[in-house]
Amino acid sequence: MGGDEWSHTGPYRQDPAAAFRQAQDEELARDDHGFAGRGIAELWHDPRWCEYVFTGGTGTVLDFPEMIEATEPDRAPYLRPLTDAEVRAWAPHGRPTHAEWDHALDTGQLAFPGRAQGNCTVLYRDGLPVEIGYWGVTAD
Repeated sequence: MGGDEWSHTGPYRQDPAAAFRQAQDEELARDDHGFAGRGIAELWHDPRWCEYVFTGGTGTVLDFPEMIEATEPDRAPYLRPLTDAEVRAWAPHGRPTHAEWDHALDTGQLAFPGRAQGNCTVLYRDGLPVEIGYWGVTAD
C-alpha cells in the first residue's frame, strides 16, 4: 500500500493547535468511524483506533494525535504547520488564498508529506485569515 493523499480545510483560530483540535472535533462529529462517544485524545489511547488509523486511516486531521512545531522535522504520525519560508516558496506574498493553496497542491508546487504525516497552513481572503488548509498522506 502507498498511502492516500488528502486535503481539506478547517476553521481558523489564532492558536494553530486550538484550530487543529477544533477541526478534529468537527471531523469526529461528522464521522466517528465506528468509535462513537469518545474524543480524539481518548481514541489515541485505544489500540483499536491506532490500528484503524495505521492500516487505512481516515484521510483527515483525525489521523494525527497532535501537532508538532513548524520547525521540527517531519515525522509520523504528526501534523506540522509550514514555516513562513515554506509558505513563501509557493505563495511569495505570504498570505495564500484557498485557490492558491489548491493550485499549489494540484501542480506539485506544494508537496504532500510522507506517509502518516500531515501539514497545515493559514489561508486568507482579502488579506485576512479565514481558514486552515490541512493536507496529508494516510499511513497505509
